Amino acid sequence: MKKFMTILLPLAAAAATVAAQGLGGFKNQLAAPDGSYGSRIQITEHGTAASAVSSMQTNQSGVKIRGYRVRIFSDNSQNARSAGQNALSRFRELYPGIPADMTYDTPYFKVTVGNCLTAEEATILWGKIKDAFDRAFVAREEIPLSSFKESQSLLPDSSAGNAAAKE
Repeated sequence: MKKFMTILLPLAAAAATVAAQGLGGFKNQLAAPDGSYGSRIQITEHGTAASAVSSMQTNQSGVKIRGYRVRIFSDNSQNARSAGQNALSRFRELYPGIPADMTYDTPYFKVTVGNCLTAEEATILWGKIKDAFDRAFVAREEIPLSSFKESQSLLPDSSAGNAAAKE
């Protein structure tokens, strides 16, 4: 019986922890009477708040966080758009797993790559691609949170790195 209780007690604690991690478990925990004073908390959830929370959880496209990217191209000359497209397509060919995009920020066309949370990650990425793009540099940017869900790996695999080194 003692061994049974020794096993049952940690399992019950683990189940209570898992149940308390969700919003419903948290509400139930607050609604339970307090052992010392017997006080309880009653939660009334308004429909507009619930829909706002669920909307925010499903649509986080507007949320941006500070991060770092590597800029491989920036120009404002007459042929900047076509040169930027060339740089973008060359990068995607050499490093297919790394997110890259071109933006127009008056008067510059810019091609930035990678979605890095820290400067160290961006520096590592820059080190991998600097031989293929000698004018590349690390830039701090506001990155949409949804971009991090889309990108799989920030660093290229060894075969893509070898292709970049050959150029």
